[in-house]
Amino acid sequence: AEYRRMLSPYDIVVDFLGLTVTAQRLLIIGTAIIAMILLHLFLKKTITGSAIIAMSQNREGAFLVGINANKVAMITFFISGALAAFASSIASPINLVFPGMGHLVILKAFVIIIIGGMGSIPGAIIGGYILGFSESLSATFISNDYKDLIAFLLLVAILTIKPKGLFVKGAQS
Repeated sequence: AEYRRMLSPYDIVVDFLGLTVTAQRLLIIGTAIIAMILLHLFLKKTITGSAIIAMSQNREGAFLVGINANKVAMITFFISGALAAFASSIASPINLVFPGMGHLVILKAFVIIIIGGMGSIPGAIIGGYILGFSESLSATFISNDYKDLIAFLLLVAILTIKPKGLFVKGAQS
């Protein structure tokens, strides 16, 4: 298996408040925030977004009020594929590029969904930040070799304390 690193036009190193960050990572952070805001606005402010939310809550009920379930499912699949392609295109310059490069990311996304609570978009965002900060702190203070293990240790800890996740919708604590 041959692994290659993509060249990035954003290899500039930026010092910001005592932190040293590459411009590529700042680009990833900025575009991820913009993508989250645009997705939120799309879901909350458009008819198609309302149909997607309605289908996620009750597929049969959405069909009964006239929403074409197959069309909305295809649109949702297209949006998720486009977001995945966008994310991989901006993140590939800092990762090795090979056919199975997304497996660890998918596992971490699963951990983020569990931490944040199923169906909670703000929970997923906060869960992502919790995981990212935990991995960064562990890489700094423990070892960079163990940073991927932190995701699963965090998952076990969260599931032990709150089995439904931290920000589950409609949860009674």
